[in-house]
Amino acid sequence: MDITVRRAEPEDFEGIWRTFLDESAYGGTLQLPCPSRETWRKRLAEPVEAHYVFVACAGEEIVGHAGLHPAGTSPRRAHAMSLGMAVPGPWQGKGVGTALLGTLVDLADGWLNVWRLELTVYADNAPAIALYRKFSFEAEGTHRAYALRGGRYVDAVAMARLRPKAP
Repeated sequence: MDITVRRAEPEDFEGIWRTFLDESAYGGTLQLPCPSRETWRKRLAEPVEAHYVFVACAGEEIVGHAGLHPAGTSPRRAHAMSLGMAVPGPWQGKGVGTALLGTLVDLADGWLNVWRLELTVYADNAPAIALYRKFSFEAEGTHRAYALRGGRYVDAVAMARLRPKAP
């Protein structure tokens, strides 16, 4: 089945909420288990300026979620944006992450004049690290005991991609 990526709309909150019900999706992020529908409804109903939220769809079903947002509030970081993604287990390895990340990179490079894209990924998430490397992200360092996941502290890898020079 073809995967399409589009901007998230307020009515997509239910599909994004379902994405984060899957442990393999929320376990790869800083989201907590058992998110509320209301949290996602509010996030989409009250968008924040310069935050770009996308969903991946297989037909009408939302099968992934990604966002791009400013890396910080200082004007000295205006050239950088951070990203986050989540794909539920049944859809991992089926091109959903590639479609979402391709959309974020295209937006950053071609439309927003972003020079630096950055992210943090758990060190044990080899498939995600491989995906990011496919898009020219490089590891910049390891955050030891970065976050609590399932009762254990886990390391994370800081990765970034600098925009290729213009032709």
